[in-house]
Amino acid sequence: MASGLAIILFFGILSGFNNKAEAQANLNVNAAGAILVDGKTGQVLYEKNADSLLGIASMSKMMTEYILLDSIKQGKVKWDQTYNVSDLAYKISQNRSLSNVPLRRDGKYKIRDLYQAMAIYSANGATIALAETIAGSETNFLKMMNSYAKKLGIKDYKFVNCSGLNNKDYQGMQPSGTGPDEENQMSARGLATLAFHLINDFPDVLKTSSIPSKTFIEGTKMDNWNWMLPSLVYGYQGMDGLKTGTTDYAGYCFTGTAMRDGKRFITVVQNATDGSGNGGYKARFDETRKMMDYAFSNYSKEQIVPKNYQVKGHNTVKVVNGKSKEVAISTNAPLTMTVQNGEQKNYQPVLVLEKSKLNKNGELNAPIKKGETIGYLTVQPKNGEKINFLTADGQKRLSADVVATQDVEKANGFVLMMRGIGGFFGNLFGGIGSTVKGWF
Repeated sequence: MASGLAIILFFGILSGFNNKAEAQANLNVNAAGAILVDGKTGQVLYEKNADSLLGIASMSKMMTEYILLDSIKQGKVKWDQTYNVSDLAYKISQNRSLSNVPLRRDGKYKIRDLYQAMAIYSANGATIALAETIAGSETNFLKMMNSYAKKLGIKDYKFVNCSGLNNKDYQGMQPSGTGPDEENQMSARGLATLAFHLINDFPDVLKTSSIPSKTFIEGTKMDNWNWMLPSLVYGYQGMDGLKTGTTDYAGYCFTGTAMRDGKRFITVVQNATDGSGNGGYKARFDETRKMMDYAFSNYSKEQIVPKNYQVKGHNTVKVVNGKSKEVAISTNAPLTMTVQNGEQKNYQPVLVLEKSKLNKNGELNAPIKKGETIGYLTVQPKNGEKINFLTADGQKRLSADVVATQDVEKANGFVLMMRGIGGFFGNLFGGIGSTVKGWF
């Protein structure tokens, strides 16, 4: 059993998958790259040119946010520690043609204030300040960005700075080893993967990304560039993140996320345009709205199997060295899934027992505690297709734990000895019986 025990149980007939393909074809997102995913599991619901390396502009800051929040979690950086402004951060922050809060050369700024400037206003000088705080220099921070991208399972990317600016805006002070006109790149799938990890690993990021306007400590008003926040000009119900990006090279880009009725979706558009092929702020939000409307209108959160569900014919697992020779198993919670409307019966449950719990004969070893996790129940389409997930553990995220429903104590030595003796004589007489039958 190379990957655990999988048992597939069919219930119902195949139907409805063609409707999904037709709906996706009619979506027609005007962008160089686009993707729509379920925010809980990372299931890919729509994609267009999602693996091409394209410009990402200030959406790069999602990686800086992730690394900062992880550094805070690990205690390497503290929210209330202060930063002394470097020449680079000062110089970039004074360029008002870029998105910035101007930093004083002699100023000292708390990490939380710089983080809010980055997450709300996409402030570039503040972003560089955070990178320097975490890694000592932006050049060192680039190494961390690459390391984190690999760790998060992002495959298509290229980082040349922490901010998403074109390196020409650094005026010769760009990170060591990068070209003077280079710019960050990533695929739509990579951006969705980054956003998925960001909001699931650090959900409090949405408390900041959803702030429509805030004043920086020195009086600079910071208006959120995400104009799809409910109170802003292209307001969308449930929108609470995440990051815009715009450069001449990348075009108009946006990674958005919204939640309604317990359903969360993540969208990415790169180099979005209108129906005439013209880019613009409105275009990136219109194309995002198109995907969000499709998701919220066509998908619902459905229960595939209930709590305490037992797979017919596989409601127990054999046990060795126990007072009982088997243990009953069931799900400890309902298994819910975001599915296209009316398609919940097109999925079948799949039982996966954890390989590490089983011996070579597929048996559990006593003792076993009631409530102990034995494996998990997940789902697959009945038509044999695989569900497309952003991350390697996506299938596991779409699951409910399967647990033992009772205790099984380890049998004492005498019981085990008698079972051994019984087994020996059973095998002996079975062999004799086979030999005798052979005589006739």
